[in-house]
Amino acid sequence: MRNNVGTIDRILRVAAGCMLVALAFAEKIGPWGYIGIVPLLTGLLGNCPAYSLFGIRTCADRTPASARGPQ
Repeated sequence: MRNNVGTIDRILRVAAGCMLVALAFAEKIGPWGYIGIVPLLTGLLGNCPAYSLFGIRTCADRTPASARGPQ
């Protein structure tokens, strides 16, 4: 499982997920707030299945240029 979520994206996902879960737990936004578990987990794991499906990557490519071959 390769990471496809970059650092800023991960921070925003974790923050939004925590906020949604906290608001749901405090009964401010109702049980739908527990959907915040999804961005929380994808941010913590660094992998988003939807990004994989659409071929999106927000993280830097850490493969050395010599290993990538000719471009």
